[in-house]
Amino acid sequence: MSINKETKILVTGAAGFIGFHLCQRLCTSGFNVIGIDSVNDYYSTQLKNDRIELLSNYPNFTFKRIDICDKEKLDKEFASHKFEVVINLAAQAGVRYSIEHPYKYIDSNLIGFINILEACRQHPVQHLIYASSSSVYGNSESIPFSTQAPCNEPVSLYAATKKANEMMAHSYAQLYRIPVTGLRFFTVYGPYGRPDMAYFSFTRKIINNETIQVYNNGDLERDFTYVDDIVKAIEKLIDLPFDSKEEKEKPYRLFNIGNNKPVKLMAFINTLEKHIGITANKEYLPMQKGDVFRTYADISALEERIGFKPSTSIDEGLKQFIDWYKSYYNGQQN
Repeated sequence: MSINKETKILVTGAAGFIGFHLCQRLCTSGFNVIGIDSVNDYYSTQLKNDRIELLSNYPNFTFKRIDICDKEKLDKEFASHKFEVVINLAAQAGVRYSIEHPYKYIDSNLIGFINILEACRQHPVQHLIYASSSSVYGNSESIPFSTQAPCNEPVSLYAATKKANEMMAHSYAQLYRIPVTGLRFFTVYGPYGRPDMAYFSFTRKIINNETIQVYNNGDLERDFTYVDDIVKAIEKLIDLPFDSKEEKEKPYRLFNIGNNKPVKLMAFINTLEKHIGITANKEYLPMQKGDVFRTYADISALEERIGFKPSTSIDEGLKQFIDWYKSYYNGQQN
């Protein structure tokens, strides 16, 4: 792959949490970045627009309000820009939300994703990177989770759509020789994060002296991964060659991208309390539908290929988030 600073990179979901941080990283590195996003109202559009406003300060960043479900507009962007690299982070997120709003996941995660694949076929790219999720592992008892292990029993529609994305991408890589890298993200957190995530809602409620809901009576573990570690890895993956015999025959690969250090939910809450300076009021509840007991990433393949070693501890990462939160909201949730 001939990737350089003149390379045009499309980032879908640019107004989203990971998309925003990735665009910042790529723009700082000097790439020409075109970001698209539908800016839907799944959570605060103000937060999304604030992210876009910050990105607009980079002269090498361009934003377009486009939904990946809009095939006509998407195809026009591909035709006019001739992207070398596409990083698809656009998706309807959230496990619990998928139980109440299933069609939103079919539209964005399946129809939107096939539009991306078709655009990459019709307007050939050097590399397509797309977001999958640790949710595909369901309640696997094989610890840590390995991409080599079967994961055919998703416990939510969200997870099912992400598994479908992997299969769709695999078929396009094999049929049309599109170089594709899939990334199974493990509970990404950090400043400018998603308000629907537990760490964000816990922070809001603790600061406002509201009760937080602790599911499965606190007996849960998550492989929390700081967003800066994530975007550094994605940047390294952009020009990673498909040079193994298998990859040359079928240019497809799949990596876990996590912290490789699961944290117990109660320890996580205690760390939040420490940095906020307030003890939370807690309501202990049973397991929620669609939730999983533990996530734990085997990242050995990513470490071998790009030297990926997450460097941000949960203590440091949550401190960074709390500092941002208090600054952004001035101690008050919008």
